[in-house]
Amino acid sequence: MRVHQLLIAAALGLGALGAQAQAAAAAAPTVSAEYRLGAGDVIRVVVYQNPDLTLETRVSESGVISFPLLGHVRVGGRSISSAERLIADGLMSGNYVKQPQVTLTLLQVKGNQASVLGQVNRPGRYPIETADMRLTDLLATAGGVAGTGGDLLVLTGTRNGKPFRQEIDLPGVFSAEQNRANDVLIQNGDVLWVERAPLVYIYGEVQRPGPMRLERGMTLMQVLAAGGGLNQRGTERGIRVHRKGADGKVQVIQQAMDDGVKDGDVVYVKESLF
Repeated sequence: MRVHQLLIAAALGLGALGAQAQAAAAAAPTVSAEYRLGAGDVIRVVVYQNPDLTLETRVSESGVISFPLLGHVRVGGRSISSAERLIADGLMSGNYVKQPQVTLTLLQVKGNQASVLGQVNRPGRYPIETADMRLTDLLATAGGVAGTGGDLLVLTGTRNGKPFRQEIDLPGVFSAEQNRANDVLIQNGDVLWVERAPLVYIYGEVQRPGPMRLERGMTLMQVLAAGGGLNQRGTERGIRVHRKGADGKVQVIQQAMDDGVKDGDVVYVKESLF
């Protein structure tokens, strides 16, 4: 009987250890994928205690470098650690260096780049320095969305040899419901476009006429409030919304104060007759 109890206790102990191991594995941080060298990248290769093998060069369009004693070495598409091992193995197998210690340093990132265009603070081309660079990382590198930028982003590029296009709602990237599913991985050659923020125009008898940013779910009352409200000559009965239809013709609409407005709407406030 006692032996049976000991076996049960041992089984329970092993189960607890297994559960702890699984919990530790789940809590462990995910290791980031390494950057892979691309054409145009500038690298420096150093072999410990062999200064004559030090090389600073650019990866060719075919992903090849010319290394002393080894000749052409294809490093394109390899991670830095993989390229180090490749060079070390070549030196060892050729009996050039007995136990080579190779260090490869990435000096300039030119092979993997993505572009950010549209309403951002610093549009341009930026290097993809890590293999797990996300959309939000690229956007932050470009200085974030400008004051004139909207919430809609468009990412284009190539995936699996086919054209790729995805529209992304920026606030949705940070929502708990979507769990950042739209914070997609950036790949070489991607182009991120930031749309202009939607605008609504107000003129007539208001305090501050002119264009203004249309916030999500904005009502006619909120538009009037953003314009400083009616002046002494304005009247709520004289408010009209001019909206362009699908056919390109402008319609004049009389809306309630809690009705929503749309991008491009023109709100006109008439003068009171009394």
